[in-house]
This record gives sequence, structure tokens and C-alpha cells, in this order.
Amino acid sequence: MPHRSSRFHRGVPRIVPAWPLLLALSPLTVSAAVDVPPPVSVATAHCAVTVPDFSFAGYRHGRPELPTARGTVIDVRDFGVVADDDRDDSHALLRALKAADAVDGPVVVQLPPGRVVLSEVLRITRSNIVLRGHGSGGGGSELYMPRPLRMVDRSNALDELRQYLRDNHKHQVEPAQNVDVLFSPWSWSGGFLWVGPQGNRPAAYLASHDTPSRRDRLAEVLQGTRGSTQLRVGNAAALRVGDVVRVRWFNRQGPDGALVQELYGPQYRTLKVGSHHWTTPDRPLVVQASTIAAIDGDAITLAAPLMHDAGGPLQADLARWQPLREVGIEDLALVFAPGGSFGHHQEEGYNGIYFTGVYDGWVRNVRTRDADAGVLTYDSAQLTLADIRVEGARPAHYAVHLGNVQATLVRDLEVHNRVIHTLSVNTQASGNVFLRAQAWQAPVIDQHAGANHQNLFDQVTFHVQAQRDAQGKAWYPVWNGSGAGYWEPGHGRYNTTWNLRVLVEGGAAPGESVRLAGEDEGPDARLVGLSGNHPFTVDYRPAAAVRQVGERLWRSPSLYELQLAQRLAGQPVATCLAAPADAP
Repeated sequence: MPHRSSRFHRGVPRIVPAWPLLLALSPLTVSAAVDVPPPVSVATAHCAVTVPDFSFAGYRHGRPELPTARGTVIDVRDFGVVADDDRDDSHALLRALKAADAVDGPVVVQLPPGRVVLSEVLRITRSNIVLRGHGSGGGGSELYMPRPLRMVDRSNALDELRQYLRDNHKHQVEPAQNVDVLFSPWSWSGGFLWVGPQGNRPAAYLASHDTPSRRDRLAEVLQGTRGSTQLRVGNAAALRVGDVVRVRWFNRQGPDGALVQELYGPQYRTLKVGSHHWTTPDRPLVVQASTIAAIDGDAITLAAPLMHDAGGPLQADLARWQPLREVGIEDLALVFAPGGSFGHHQEEGYNGIYFTGVYDGWVRNVRTRDADAGVLTYDSAQLTLADIRVEGARPAHYAVHLGNVQATLVRDLEVHNRVIHTLSVNTQASGNVFLRAQAWQAPVIDQHAGANHQNLFDQVTFHVQAQRDAQGKAWYPVWNGSGAGYWEPGHGRYNTTWNLRVLVEGGAAPGESVRLAGEDEGPDARLVGLSGNHPFTVDYRPAAAVRQVGERLWRSPSLYELQLAQRLAGQPVATCLAAPADAP
């Protein structure tokens, strides 16, 4: 499922204007703000190297501004919450949340300024609700959790995961540390702010818990083309305009199935493709959520373009989905009791936000301190997670985690503490974007296996300490994935790193070349614009399309924002990489 043993040792404006799109590249002097033609243009029939259209990621397909919370205001102080008195406010918060559930229409649950003590899980199970504070900094609203989920969560929500861990002997084994323990169920699941429909199954672990795929099938897809919003179905009688549906792709053809070839390309035979790609043929291997925009007979128009061809050998259907919608958490801090960590996969459950089964939702202006995981997301789509700051002394497992989610935008994330998986796209995550993330303590891009594909790391800045390899050369593992061998390789096609800035703050001599490594990742990655304060080489395996190493992309600093601006302006979206500067 989400984890496999480590594959090797670890060691601006928001919307940019459109501009003329050129194929040619000119050399750019390192660190000089030279104006050069952009490295991406509109694709043509002759385009050799493409990138996906990432512009649909985020709340309401990349709506530039998140909504202002409106509706009936439930002030938690009216239910007994008293800030800054060091008393447990859990029961008062639960009463306020119960009152919010009884409100018809949009509702805002308002926290006061100051510290509010929480020792229960707050479960949000309805749509059209915002949990709002007075800000995430000084003078703002703070939820303080003195105990972890291990001591607090008394539900059976994670029982399937617990059984899966036991049945599969999922142990963290570190002989040198005298560690041999079962994985913690809170290592990648659960949170004190737990958002999702009642009884939602965030991830499929045990086959015995599966239901036949036909139960949720609304229509079989007969034909659809990657990049098009149009598809044709066998029978549209069960479909309605405005419904949120899932396009589900299945691999029922074994290790050489058409979907395996679609995910990993011509290299699939030479890659180690794990067995989970074919051992549960009635589970979808790829999922894409979207809204039905129009229906004309058996012709369906979706609000977003298909990520893959559909129909024929690429077996697909449209399935029922009933997520929560318009759920937001904003303007608050989540602070946990200080202390150490027992280590990887042994987390106690100091987890902040857990989004499962949410469509068109958001997290905005949230700070977490001493969390095992700041924000965990599963079984969701079209989220915007903006202006999140993760800090503290406790080593964390995740900062923001994207697991089997689609088209989610993580914008302006700051990671100040040590996190094992700093920027993480996990099992079956696709079409997601990390935009302008910054990280300081041993940061990595974690492409966590499990058929994650078509994800973008855009305008990321890493502050790193260089390491020394066996030959004494300076290097750093920028791309350092993890996960289980049965979900190899590290990612599917078209994961893209765009305008990455690596600031080496130690471990390398002035002017020394530093090797940026991704030694066991996935096929057909796109790496464009890798720069920083040292000369760099790139060692990415399998081989990737690499452009403009040592060059900062001044003309097109963000691929996502370029594509979004073009789409919103009704222009063709740039998806074709220019040829290398030294190409004949």
C-alpha cells in the first residue's frame, strides 16, 4: 500500500501573463536574469517531448481565489469554549460541531483568538462548512492537542488498516536500533480534524472489504481521448449534468495489460512493475474525478480533460461518487505537545488535518507545530491547500501528503522541520501540483510509488547540505521516493519538476559541482530548469527529459500558472518542451 522500503539512502506573481510562445532556446548564464524564450510551447504533431496540462489542479479547477466563508456562524464560545484557560474544550467543541450539523445551508464554525485545548477528534461529515479561526500566528486561533491519536481515537475507522498491517506482517525493522514493531495505523492515516463522509473508506487495503466494481458503475466508457473533455458511453440513462463522477480505468489483462503500458510507456518491460498493478483486477488502477458538464445522447462532456485514452483495451467506466463539497479549514494553528518521535512508521498520531472523500475543498493559512503529519489527504480531488507552514522540533513523517487524490494544488507550503517525506505524491495520486514550496531540513521530493503519475513540482526551493558519495563527490538526493516493492516503480509517466532551486548551504566547496540524484524513480520524467548556488549535474533513473540545468527560468517561472493563465484567457495551453540548447 502506501509504503515500500527506501530505495536508496537519504543523505513572483500568482498568475503570469501570456506571452509569445517560441520553440527555440537560448543559453542562459547561471544566476543572471536574462530574458530568454520560454522552454515550453503549444504542442504540435511534431512535438517530441510533451508535458501534461496541469492547469485544472485546485479548487474548482484552479479558480484563482478561494471563496470567502459565508453562512450561519456558529461561535464555539456560545457552547462553552473558553480560550487561554488551560482547560479541555473538547466537549464544547463537539457541541458546537453538532449544532453546525443541524444548520441548513452553508455554515461557519468560528474559533476565538487564543489557545483552545482539544483531546477529541473533531469529525466533519457534512458539506458546505468552514472551520475558521482568527489567523495562524500571534493573536490568532490555536488548537492545542496535548495527547496523540493513539490515546484519543476510540473509533473503528482504521480497523481495516490495522488488520492489513497484522495480516501482512508490516513491521518496521531496524536491528541496529533494536526496533522490530508493527507499523502504526496513524503513520499515514487519521487526524484531529477528520473530514469525510460517514463510513468513508479512504483507501482499499483488504480484498475481503471490496465491493464489486459494477455496484457503483453508472456507465461503461466506449471511447475517450486523452486531453479531450468528450467521451462516449454505452448508456447515459443514469447520468445527470452537475453530478460528480469518477472515471475509473481497470487493468484486467495482467502484467502486460494496456493500462500498465499506458502508465509506464515503452520501457515497461525493462522496469520492475510491482504485482499490485494486476492482482486486484476489479479495483481501478487509475481514477479521475470530474463534474459532468453536458450530456447529449451517449456523448458526455466533463469539466476537465481525460488523463488517458478510455475505451477498448483501456477499459474504463463512469462510477458513482458522493464526496463532501465546499469544506474549508482556515486561519488557525494546530499545535501538539512537544516531545520526540519513536521513528519511522512508529508515529503516535500527532496528526493535524485528515481529508478523505472531499471534492472542491480547501485548507488555507494553517500552521502546524510538532505534528507527525500536518495535512493528510486521501480519496479526494480538486483541493487547494494554500499557505501552510509546518514547523517544530518533532521529526515528522509527512508535511502535506497526497494519496489517491487527483488535481490537488498545494500552494506556498513552508516546511521548517525535518520531515521524512517532504513533498509527497503517494499511491494513485495524479494530476497534482506543488507550487512554490520551500523546505529547509533534508528536504526531498517523494514520489512514493503506486502508479502516481502526471504530478508537478513547480518552483520548489530546497535548502540542503550536500553529501559525499563513495567516490568523494558532492551529491544530494533531491528525488528520494519510498513505498512497497509491489507498487514499483517510483512513478508513472510525465511527473515533472519545473524551475527547481537548490541552495547548497554546506557540504560542498565553493564552486564545486553537486550531483542532484533520483536513482530509482520512474519513466519519462520531465526535469526543466534546475538551478541554485552551485554548478549541478543530474542523475535521474530511468532516464528523464532534462532541460536547462544551471538555468533559472525567468520567463516562465511557473508552468502551472502559465498554463492556467493561458486556459483562462481561452488560449492554447503550452505542453511542448523545447529541444535542448545543444541539439543540432
